[in-house]
Amino acid sequence: MGGSKKPCCTAEALRRIRQVEIGGIMVGLAMLDDIIDEVQGVHLTGNEAIAEALLERVKVYNYIPKAAESAYRNALISEYEKKVTR
Repeated sequence: MGGSKKPCCTAEALRRIRQVEIGGIMVGLAMLDDIIDEVQGVHLTGNEAIAEALLERVKVYNYIPKAAESAYRNALISEYEKKVTR
């Protein structure tokens, strides 16, 4: 991913899991910090474009049920904003 090093294997990706609240439930997402860094580096404008880029990349390392995509988008943009505005 971007400037960060991709995990060599599933075990390495699992070490990069961060817990996020999705629709009131704590969910572990692999590679989220790396994904946020990558999307930030693309310099997208508008929450919709950013949320879609985050969701697309998160799906590479995590299973996201179709019915839950909206909740994931909301949570991902919230996590993105927290990290970017620190």
